[in-house]
Amino acid sequence: MALEITDANFDELVLKADKPVLVDFWAEWCGPCRMVGPVVEELAKDFETTAVVGKVNVDHNPEISVKFGIRNIPALLIFKNGEIVDKQIGAVPKSVLAEKLNKQLA
Repeated sequence: MALEITDANFDELVLKADKPVLVDFWAEWCGPCRMVGPVVEELAKDFETTAVVGKVNVDHNPEISVKFGIRNIPALLIFKNGEIVDKQIGAVPKSVLAEKLNKQLA
């Protein structure tokens, strides 16, 4: 299951992680976010030993959303060693996100 990432635990779960981290910035009212949600959950299972997969509700966690300039959702950012190394804006197939994560594992 994807982790719930908040303003309070972001640094600990994302910036200090020793694995690549996929963060899905989403909101309940966002149609494309609802399409990506199940894909993110599948990725959380697929990568459970090699990467961290989490979700940030932009309505409940405005601090992080502003910090990373999130203006369009879904926005999927991949972090490695505390830095953004890749991103995807909008709904895409699971294979696209899996490929982006796999690149960070090499």
